[in-house]
Amino acid sequence: MKVSSARRKELFFQTTTSSLLFIYLFYVIALILADAIYPKLGDLWRAFRSEEMLFAIKLSIITSLVTTFISALIAIPSAYALSRFRFPLPTLIDTILDLPIVLPPLVAGISILVFFDTALGRWIEKLGIHFVHTTYGIILAQFTIAAAFAVRACKAAFDDVSPRYEDVARSLGCSRPLAFWKVTLPLAKNGIIAGIIMTWARAMGEFAPIIIVAGATPLKTEVLPIAIFMNLSIGNIEIALAATLILVFISFITLLLFKLLGGKLYLR
Repeated sequence: MKVSSARRKELFFQTTTSSLLFIYLFYVIALILADAIYPKLGDLWRAFRSEEMLFAIKLSIITSLVTTFISALIAIPSAYALSRFRFPLPTLIDTILDLPIVLPPLVAGISILVFFDTALGRWIEKLGIHFVHTTYGIILAQFTIAAAFAVRACKAAFDDVSPRYEDVARSLGCSRPLAFWKVTLPLAKNGIIAGIIMTWARAMGEFAPIIIVAGATPLKTEVLPIAIFMNLSIGNIEIALAATLILVFISFITLLLFKLLGGKLYLR
């Protein structure tokens, strides 16, 4: 049976695009497998149990959870306002809000550091709230990037809920705050949870702003990405790879949960 020219072109196109997809897929898998099989199992286990690694894990979890909580407190109402209300210069507002996402993380870290050398920054420091070279600096550095991501992810969740549901609730006697609480928030719940999960993962993996603002002090400001950098720079591959594998595992699980909950990674 002869295959038509159009069908041959379609098959060729399908085969080419699919091949490129799987080439890249296998490349990513190969990178992850290389991390897992490079060190000896005994050395990797000792690295996982080391004091430095346990401290880095604990500090990463605590700071990222605090960052995520603060980000959610700001992101959920902010995202609702962006989704439902009309502001002057909306493109400018969107652009400014997206800047922390698209700026190189190094630039974000330098900007935070410079801010604390301004009059306002020095006044904050005089109040006794110290961010430079402290754990608070880790949280601030994480928050600067993660909060912007949380706002965008939550806005996508609210955009997927038709305003007509709120209009119906308000026509039945609900105030706007009550309609938000009783109608919109439950309907957007899965997308918001997905966004918060991804915000936590983003905070866990932040590196450049943290090392600039909080420094890289062992057993003080040593979160997992800092542990990777410090140990790799002195040739301690086992601990660097142990921290790498933890972050790869966290990233995989959070991405999986994000997708299962219907989260969307694109910007609106």
